[in-house]
Amino acid sequence: MSDTTATLSPRYTVGIDLGTTHCALSWVDTHTSDGEKVAQGVLEIPQLTGPGAVEGKSLLPSFMYLPHTSEMAPGDLALPWAAAQDFAVGELARTRGAATPIRLVSSAKSWLCHPGVDRRGPILPMDAPEEVQRVSPLEASIRYLSHLKAAWDQQHPEAPLAQQDVTVTIPASFDPAARELTAEAAQAAGFSHLTLLEEPQAALYSWIERSSGQWRKQVRQGDILLVVDVGGGTTDLSLMAVLERDGNLELQRVAVGEHILLGGDNMDLALAYGVARKLAAEGKQLDPWQTRALAHACRSAKETLFSDPAVMAVPVVVPSRGSKLIGGSIRTEVTRQELEQTLLEGFFPLAAVSDQPISRARAALTQLGLPYAQDAAITRHLAAFLTRQRGATAQLEGLGSSLPEAATFLHPTAVLFNGGVLKSGAIAERVLGTLNGWLQAEGAAPARLLAGADLDLAVARGAAYYGYVRRGRGVRIRGGTAQAYYVAVESSMPAIPGMEPPIQALCLAPFGMEEGSEATLPAQEFGLVVGEPVHFRFFGSSVRRQDQVGTTLDFWAPDELHELQAIEAHLPAQGRTAGEVVRVRLHARITETGVLELEALPVGGTERWKVEFDARSDAQP
Repeated sequence: MSDTTATLSPRYTVGIDLGTTHCALSWVDTHTSDGEKVAQGVLEIPQLTGPGAVEGKSLLPSFMYLPHTSEMAPGDLALPWAAAQDFAVGELARTRGAATPIRLVSSAKSWLCHPGVDRRGPILPMDAPEEVQRVSPLEASIRYLSHLKAAWDQQHPEAPLAQQDVTVTIPASFDPAARELTAEAAQAAGFSHLTLLEEPQAALYSWIERSSGQWRKQVRQGDILLVVDVGGGTTDLSLMAVLERDGNLELQRVAVGEHILLGGDNMDLALAYGVARKLAAEGKQLDPWQTRALAHACRSAKETLFSDPAVMAVPVVVPSRGSKLIGGSIRTEVTRQELEQTLLEGFFPLAAVSDQPISRARAALTQLGLPYAQDAAITRHLAAFLTRQRGATAQLEGLGSSLPEAATFLHPTAVLFNGGVLKSGAIAERVLGTLNGWLQAEGAAPARLLAGADLDLAVARGAAYYGYVRRGRGVRIRGGTAQAYYVAVESSMPAIPGMEPPIQALCLAPFGMEEGSEATLPAQEFGLVVGEPVHFRFFGSSVRRQDQVGTTLDFWAPDELHELQAIEAHLPAQGRTAGEVVRVRLHARITETGVLELEALPVGGTERWKVEFDARSDAQP
């Protein structure tokens, strides 16, 4: 990098973990960093911890509280940069919302990736009464990011965040629509120089940075690194390979698991139901409102037990709904034994590598809510992921090792944990022990644990380091898109009663296509309907690595392609007849933020019709 470029570049690269239960912000000062000696820090985020009380903490709980107009006194919600506002985010929101859950917005990140609801619509809190002014998942995300921006700007007035390089993290399994919404939220919050990064990669970047250049001594050519990320809302599974190119070790992402809505939120509910059963045995029956409040209290208890191994029990208070029901608040506790029993046996049971996640038939009617994974056993999801990715490294150049022919699953050689759930030593041991049991059964060496990860701040720190790496410093993980993307092309055929025209899947972006790159489908023309509403169907695949731009699939196995959210578009006729079919060629690009864009270019014309994953949905809560 030239001196001129360095002078013009923003001083800080900032990483933001926009988490389901916590947000964090880390930064790298590029002016005082040199090579692998990185000057990095974590922002202490001012936030309300009580009415009128502001404290700085490294984590900002991802909760928003919408108080009644008479609930707070003037100035109770004031922040150093805002004298008055009608909501609170952070610690006060979490604690106040535990007692009044109908006014608490939580899990906005999980709602942001739920295609079954209008994610731009005011739907949160889901069961709030009419008097509560609801907000959209998108708006909640904007408010969390805006809080982080204001906190940074207050502490760094000479370097406003809008002028810095910002990387916001997302789950690796986010589809294009969820990625686009996250980018939109960041841009609405005022981030001008934005990049998106997958959380497992961020965790690995953090591990590399914290090793101070010693990571090459902990891994070797041929290693397959498994990143297990169990966060507040999702479980993300990723595989990275250690390659040798030109005598140097390199890291390359080779596989990403499916979107698994399974994490700390599920565990909080499981703990709450366990405590509720304990109270019922004592003759204390809770109603649904109290059970929700109990779930929030159990979340706090879980985090306390995870963060301090010396604590054996945490008191929990369940608020009363009035004397007619119970007569006062109920006090109980969550013990470490209850925590580990519920989580170990319910979410990390012993499983065989041949086990598959359990799928049950759904009821015809169900309450509208988040589409949680049907099987809570993370160990079975891990088994299915490694089995499905058995051939992920078969064609990888520079690996220097191959999987035995008799292997039934891909054999990781090292494991990196991320996410607050894995702060529990018992859970971490169960995951590693289960994996090594599978490896031992196939005659493979046990996987070693990569030590030194910061399970709370790794994602934010890794994102900041990634921004530094993008400037040509440090160590970069090669990756590109986490899956291949396809668009459905309907066959032209006579109408047949009771039969829909078959479709083909046209590859727009192959697995690993780099951000900022473009692809024109070679010498292929298609018919595009203009002037009336049309639907575009898209597919993704994390296992088809051989397909290139323009590859057309007539048939595929059920586990090879999965359908993404369809997009409804109305492309302008621009002087043509509504419903006319226009000959076009297709052009795809992956933006710098990792979002897929598709353009249709009329043959012989100058128009450019852009189809984007705008995440709008007709579904209503």
